[in-house]
Amino acid sequence: MKFTSTRNAQLSVSAAQAILQGLSADGGLFVPTEFPKVDVETMCKLDYCALAENIIGSFLTDYDPTFLKEAVGQVYSTAFGDKAGYVQPVNASLSSLELWHGPTCAFKDYALQMMPRLLVQARKMLGSTDTTLILVATSGDTGKAALEGYKNLEGIEMQVFYPTGGTSEIQRLQMATQEGNNVAVYAVKGNFDDAQSGLKKVFADRDIAQQLAQKGVSLSSANSINWGRLVPQIVYYFYAYGQLVKQQRISLGETVDFCVPTGNFGDILAGWYAKQMGLPVNRLICASNKNNVLTEFLRTGTYNANREFFKTTSPSMDILISSNLERLLYHVSGGDSALVVELMQQLAQTGSYTVPEKMLTAIQQDFAADCADDQQAAQEILLRWQQDSYLCDPHTAVAFRAADACSKAKQCVVLSTASPYKFPVAVLAALGKDVPMNDFDALRALSESTGTQPPVQLSSLEHRQERFTKIIERTQIADAALGNIQAE
Repeated sequence: MKFTSTRNAQLSVSAAQAILQGLSADGGLFVPTEFPKVDVETMCKLDYCALAENIIGSFLTDYDPTFLKEAVGQVYSTAFGDKAGYVQPVNASLSSLELWHGPTCAFKDYALQMMPRLLVQARKMLGSTDTTLILVATSGDTGKAALEGYKNLEGIEMQVFYPTGGTSEIQRLQMATQEGNNVAVYAVKGNFDDAQSGLKKVFADRDIAQQLAQKGVSLSSANSINWGRLVPQIVYYFYAYGQLVKQQRISLGETVDFCVPTGNFGDILAGWYAKQMGLPVNRLICASNKNNVLTEFLRTGTYNANREFFKTTSPSMDILISSNLERLLYHVSGGDSALVVELMQQLAQTGSYTVPEKMLTAIQQDFAADCADDQQAAQEILLRWQQDSYLCDPHTAVAFRAADACSKAKQCVVLSTASPYKFPVAVLAALGKDVPMNDFDALRALSESTGTQPPVQLSSLEHRQERFTKIIERTQIADAALGNIQAE
């Protein structure tokens, strides 16, 4: 299968090239030129590793099937224990796809345990001898998951940039204490969009690329703008559907809704790809927090980032520029890359754009949207605990609220994207308990009050030494990439 750019439909590259490069030279995102069709009944009978091998292999056709089989086995049979794609029934019509049973307790592990293997293999396939410098902007979970996946890999260096004050303390410590001789972490003054826009400027700057090339370094990304991040996420939509069939909550062929807490639009877009491949999806419900730019867009067709930015209890969704939406625009426009370029130029110049009515109609056939502020999310955390004895984090709570408002299907699956113990202060407060000032005291109090156990990879952070404390301006991201700033 070949891949093209959202901003140049004439471009054609292999999957390996798309993954190694990350972002197209024209600033566009790589997208598949076709949607492989699969037999859903057959897929539903597979275990997670076999399913991942089939789904990922249907897109990465230039990769050796033997390599893919070994890679998915290494990742999904070990990193997630026996809970890869774990679906927990919540009530009669609602289930939770718990995606936080991996090494960093967030859904990003599904992609960022697999993607490093795909990238290293792409380097071998394409004969790359350069050092690959991976730059990552994160609103919290991507950074740690990427650091954990890429640490100590030969031929790869990684720099992660997160917004100061824009993550939970546990998220920050996960990054600041990261081990590995090839990683660096920087806090960026501002919000996630400041970090992400600064990063995009680095990728688009040819002078920086030339300076790095002279040093034998080439850029890539582990953000969801990289196709290697997105393709592993398609798998768990199929697996969740199969679990509903096995649990006899649906019959094979019956459609379901998926509700996804959404920031950069990558996770929910993976569900849209699954639908294009034949998965019986009714609608994908986009759940946003108070930064509800996506809710407004999916309802009106106008994307307007000219609004106040809010720091919320669901920081991984504190985003105003959702990069992966560009992929959806390309597909629903019928591959009209000129239109995508025009819309992205409008966004860059004015902070806003409006899609044609025909495109909006096509989008609304597959997507619904709703939003919830911090108070509403807290109410949902308490409600789920009281009614269903189900403990969730603020991101998942936003999705539960949106599912209640929008789902029309017999069954709705909420994607639970992070452990509640990544946000113990917010969860404890939502339960109406006294909240200690320290995150780790809150973690212990949450465990005591609910009778649940925190993941050891989070509770052990309390006594780990911080390695990375450097705070930079977003204008200094380029200097960091060029090696002119050292993390500390």
